Amino acid sequence: MALLLDNPNNAILPDFRTAEHEAARTRLTAKSVADDTQAAEILATLWTMNNNTAREVWAEQIEIMTRATNLARRQAAEEEEDHQRILGEEQEAARKEEQKKNKAKFMPISAENIPYLPVIIPSHYAVQKLKSGDYCELHYFTNKGLHEAKTNLTSTEQDGMIMMPAIDGQQLWVNAGAIRDPKSAITKDKNLLWEEFNEAALHMITAMKQHKWPEDCINMHIQFWMALQNHHWRHAFDKLKQ
Repeated sequence: MALLLDNPNNAILPDFRTAEHEAARTRLTAKSVADDTQAAEILATLWTMNNNTAREVWAEQIEIMTRATNLARRQAAEEEEDHQRILGEEQEAARKEEQKKNKAKFMPISAENIPYLPVIIPSHYAVQKLKSGDYCELHYFTNKGLHEAKTNLTSTEQDGMIMMPAIDGQQLWVNAGAIRDPKSAITKDKNLLWEEFNEAALHMITAMKQHKWPEDCINMHIQFWMALQNHHWRHAFDKLKQ
């Protein structure tokens, strides 16, 4: 059966009583149909029967076309899925090959937080003073003093033991690194440049925190050094006042 091009559900029953359909009525009346009225009724009945059949054919035709369209869509989706899978496999293979060729480029980066406080490693002598809470020259906490401590720390020579007099007059063996070297040049606190003083103050405060000094002692040193830095003589033009 040929495909229907027009939807029979939209067709309108003609008025077979009009002059347009007179020839059809005449053919029926010539074959024992009583009159034009009965012929028009017969023509309307035949049209309705044909239209119902056409509607069934149209519905079947639409169902076939729908199945064909859905099948084509599924096939296209499957083909696209296969294409994307193959493309993904090719890209993954290319990525692995790139990682194999350029390992440094794809080396994982640690997500650890960057330390915001510098690690202060003063000399053994300064560390002992910090632990005991005794006076220690600021020189050991300047950039120069810390550099000297680092140089001595990386030295391959082992610290020896020396004998020192104790408080009770007895002799005591102590680590040589815990004793200040009398030959080393130490800048006295009063002779430090302001730049060196600022270096030492910041480093010493950090070292105090690292060695678990009480907060009130740390705050006392901070307030004292801030008072020195903010004193009006500090900003005077006269070098002697500074």
